[in-house]
Amino acid sequence: MRTMLLSDYVLFIDAEAVVIDKPAGLPVDEPRRGGDSIASRLDELRAGFKRPPTPMHRLDMDTSGCLLFARSPKARAAFQQAFEQRLVQKYYLAVIARDVSEEAGTVDAPLAKVSSAEAGWRMVVDLKGRSAVTNWRRVAKRDGQTLVEFRPVTGRTHQIRAHAREAFGTGIVGDRVYGVPGGPMLLHASRLVVPREGKPPIDVIAPLPDYFGDWPDAA
Repeated sequence: MRTMLLSDYVLFIDAEAVVIDKPAGLPVDEPRRGGDSIASRLDELRAGFKRPPTPMHRLDMDTSGCLLFARSPKARAAFQQAFEQRLVQKYYLAVIARDVSEEAGTVDAPLAKVSSAEAGWRMVVDLKGRSAVTNWRRVAKRDGQTLVEFRPVTGRTHQIRAHAREAFGTGIVGDRVYGVPGGPMLLHASRLVVPREGKPPIDVIAPLPDYFGDWPDAA
C-alpha cells in the first residue's frame, strides 16, 4: 500500500475539498494496534496547503470509494452542517450473494451494537437501537448474484452491510461479518454529492475496482 501516495487517488480537489477513491484495506482512523491508515498519511493530501485536510466521514477498512475531506475550518463547518442536515447524497454499489427479484425497496431497521468475547462486535437490528434507513435499487443480476445500489438516509456504523443482510437474508459477497466470506468485500462508495452554498455541488464518481470482475460492465 505504501508504494502509492494518497494524492494518487484524488478524484476531486479545489480550495475547499478533496475527494479520494479510498483503496480497500486502508482504514481511515489509525488502528489501536498501530499500522497504516488515512489518518497517518494526511500530509500526502495537503497539495500546497499548510495544514492537512480533515476527513468528514468514515468508510470501513475493506470498503473502497469516495471519501470527502475538508481543506479549511470554514469548509469543515459547512460540510459538517450538510451531513447533519442529511443533504449529502452517498451512493454505494455492492454485490449481494443471491438473486434479488425485487427492483427496489427501503430498509427501515434500527441498529444497535452488540459484542462478545468470542465474535467481537457487530451491529444488529434492534427496535431500541438508533434509527437507520437505507434505500436500494437493483442494478443487474447474473450467476445467482445481484449488483445493488444503496443510498443510505442515515449514517450508522456498518449500516449498509447490516441492512443488506436484513433486506435480502444474505449479505454482501466477501463480507466476513454480515455476508458471505471469501475474497475481497464487494462494497464500494461509488458516488458522492455534496451541496455547497453559492457554487455547484461536488459530484464525484469512483469507478468500481478491478476485483469486482465483470460487474463494472453492468454498473
